[in-house]
Amino acid sequence: MLTPVLKSLRPHQWIKNLFVAAPLVFSRRVGDVSADLHAAAAVAAFCLLSSAVYLLNDLIDIDKDRAHPTKRNRPLASGLLSLPAGKILAFALAAVGLTVAGLIDLRVLVTAAGYLVLNTAYSLSLKKVAFLDVACISLGFLLRVVAGAMAISVPPSRWLLLCTLLLSALLGFGKRAHELRVSGETGREQRDVLGHYNPQVLNRLLGLLGLLTTATYFAYTQSRHATEMFRTRGLALTVPFVGFGIYRFIAISRGKVDAESPTDSMLRDPPFLTNLTLYAAAVFLILYLAG
Repeated sequence: MLTPVLKSLRPHQWIKNLFVAAPLVFSRRVGDVSADLHAAAAVAAFCLLSSAVYLLNDLIDIDKDRAHPTKRNRPLASGLLSLPAGKILAFALAAVGLTVAGLIDLRVLVTAAGYLVLNTAYSLSLKKVAFLDVACISLGFLLRVVAGAMAISVPPSRWLLLCTLLLSALLGFGKRAHELRVSGETGREQRDVLGHYNPQVLNRLLGLLGLLTTATYFAYTQSRHATEMFRTRGLALTVPFVGFGIYRFIAISRGKVDAESPTDSMLRDPPFLTNLTLYAAAVFLILYLAG
């Protein structure tokens, strides 16, 4: 029973909740014990909430998942986890996640509750509307960053929010492009909104968003906000890592069909993981050791 439950939580997707810790890193608060603990608690809260959302989605989409080549193996769709158990688990995760958020700060609780409401609306209806579905995904990432900022009592950087918005839109459209490749002609049976997306349009959007995200990140590294806070323009040295990571994600979204989502593929892709590790090391070196 434990294995189906753990699989339903999708812990491999928790990497997305590291966006909650972005304000901690880019405000140079890593090492501040109080800020570290608050940020870690906020990340944990969003891991619980995101798992509750995944379960809710699986409960709503159980029939469509059974028609999907890989999603049919999910615990709820395959019958390894019963519907009553799935409902109880989703409610418990949401309740505990909100409780943890509330213990950090009332503002974190409000942001976390907004995240939960948004994703509930997404699961029930908004995911069926082309482009609005990706807008919901992007807003979910923005709320993660805002919650992370509220957890450590720093104002969220406009640059950080803009970069998050562009990157999350890239991730969202990349997921739709990947789903279209995997599903083929049966796409609409598996997800209603796929019938309203054009593969050529998605490919153009991915290219445009990739360029905009990289350019915006570079502009951030040279902005007055960054140079005054970090006292260096050296963060620009991390731009190649960002560019390569985005290029690799787009390549995976357009090419690989060996996983349920491009996120799953990324976590199995040695070049992407190596690049991510080098980026994290470079940011830490520039902001905390060389600054």
